[in-house]
Amino acid sequence: MYSRWAVRPLLVCAAIISLGHVASAQTKVGVINLQKAVLESAEIKAASAAMEARYKPQVAKIDQLNKEIAAISENLQKNSGKLTPQAEANLTSEGQRKQRDAQRLQEDLQASVERDRNDILSKAAAKMQETVKQVAEAKGLDMVVDVPSTVYFKAALDITPDAIAAYDKAHPAAAPAAAK
Repeated sequence: MYSRWAVRPLLVCAAIISLGHVASAQTKVGVINLQKAVLESAEIKAASAAMEARYKPQVAKIDQLNKEIAAISENLQKNSGKLTPQAEANLTSEGQRKQRDAQRLQEDLQASVERDRNDILSKAAAKMQETVKQVAEAKGLDMVVDVPSTVYFKAALDITPDAIAAYDKAHPAAAPAAAK
């Protein structure tokens, strides 16, 4: 992955140099912040809200377990020496069990969120690239360069807002699903 990002500026330079040798035609270049374009699309914002709603019950369960763990810990500290050894052992065991449960739920939640997020972003990025191609063709651009690959560019070359608008028009955000 790192090599892809390292090679990208070199490819851009090579493309610009090779295009410079093409007849006397002027090369028209556009610049886009592809990451910003994807993340600011209405579809991604709607998907983010839907994911938040989908995982809200799991987050609430983890929060509840953490409150219970804190209450057990506080009870153990406040009643230290007052509890029977068996009661103290039972509370400690219950606290450890709840800690394991909370950690397991947290790990499962994180894995699910990351999987869903990556799936959504990869699909949106592919659609955004197609949208950028269409915007570039409509504007008569010969090349579009991603912002991380540029050192300097004039703001007039930025097609990010145009790409977001075209993407939102081509891929309207789905209506939020009812919470289960």
